[in-house]
Amino acid sequence: MNSFSTLLVFAALLFSASHAKEQVQITIEQYQLPNGLTVILHEDRSAPVAAVMVMYHVGSKNEKPKRTGFAHLFEHMMFQGSEHVADDEHFKLLQEVGANINGTTNEDRTNYFEIVPSNYLELALYLESDRMGFLLPAMTQEKLNNQIDVVKNERRQSYDNQPYGTSSEKISAAMFPPTHPYHWPVIGYMEDLTSAQLGDVSEFFKTYYAPNNACVAIAGNFEPQQTKQWIKKYFGEIPRGKSFERPSPLPVSMNETKRMMFEDKVKLPRLYIDWVSAPMNTREDAVLDVLSDILGSGKTSRLYKSLVYEKQIAQTAVAYQSGMEIGGQFEIQITAKPEKTLAEMEAAFDDVLDHLFKNGVTQKEIDNALSQKETQFINSLSTVFGKANQLASYFTYTGNPNNINNELERFKNITPDEVMQVAKKYLTAPNIVLSFVPEGKTDWAAKNSTMWKGN
Repeated sequence: MNSFSTLLVFAALLFSASHAKEQVQITIEQYQLPNGLTVILHEDRSAPVAAVMVMYHVGSKNEKPKRTGFAHLFEHMMFQGSEHVADDEHFKLLQEVGANINGTTNEDRTNYFEIVPSNYLELALYLESDRMGFLLPAMTQEKLNNQIDVVKNERRQSYDNQPYGTSSEKISAAMFPPTHPYHWPVIGYMEDLTSAQLGDVSEFFKTYYAPNNACVAIAGNFEPQQTKQWIKKYFGEIPRGKSFERPSPLPVSMNETKRMMFEDKVKLPRLYIDWVSAPMNTREDAVLDVLSDILGSGKTSRLYKSLVYEKQIAQTAVAYQSGMEIGGQFEIQITAKPEKTLAEMEAAFDDVLDHLFKNGVTQKEIDNALSQKETQFINSLSTVFGKANQLASYFTYTGNPNNINNELERFKNITPDEVMQVAKKYLTAPNIVLSFVPEGKTDWAAKNSTMWKGN
């Protein structure tokens, strides 16, 4: 591609990003069954496929101390057969027609999805309805024990034996009090998984896996009237679940900074600096998202330019704003270069933060971050799966799937003064400073760090 063509492409991308607000207009039909199940339909005739997203408004924050890991455990149990679907048949029936199937769990919700050829939409709806309404008759202690072992192995492989794998668990445990819904990890603690009993798990399912605590979002190429008939046929007779109390936003304040150290089987030390921050779908969440991009997203960010490019002391330096339903975390994550200490990393970061507070941010930095946000959001809607997922998420978190069309309004007219006001509110508060260091290299930790002492 010649330079003129490259310039045209770049200009087109800038134009696309600057006009993203005008392009977001997802048309939907929403209704509710008598049992409380919300249905969200979006037609997209661009390809002969349909995405089915069933989202339950339950995650690890709905668990209780000593009963952690249940939400994620059910993500596994839901694929093990139900009253009218034999063991392991769920995957088999869908894979035979070329479907893409999976489920995920986080702190606030659990979702299950199938992306199927349009002529197999009924099959996907039938299978989802059977495990929503008829899972418990097929659940046995043997199946439960089997999946507990699977989850334990997942924890070992993805957390306990993964370099830096338990960092988020340690930070959350230190940041949130033991009774706070975000204190424990989504995957749960080993001892809680071991002690899980069929009765406790069944009660969890009865409470949260009910139609009035779920939505079905369908995006793609389908016939609306026929689809509605199938939804009524397969989901309509499932009884409404009992009412329950959702965890409320709990104010979290740290009285002092906690400085911790953990020896791990890693080659390079990594520094985590975390603050309590704003929950998702708020203006402050949006402003902190922009700030995280300015500080630590890409090679033009302040942390990368200072620590990686100019001082050449870090391998990576990134920032994240993680807004959740009833709280949030703002994180700086810096991986040191060989033979560099985390005390050096923290000092270099402090210099960047001091410069931020003294000199502020520029409107150009904000505009660049907004262009990234707009482009990322538009890209998330480029597939029927992305649309179904976003529609279900907006309904689950805000009660209104039409908020998909208002997402970019949260970022509108953000100014340098507003960024600095929010930065000073959150990033001057006490925080978590966690040093992950190679075994035997405790002298590489940030200054005044104390050894990690468990949950």
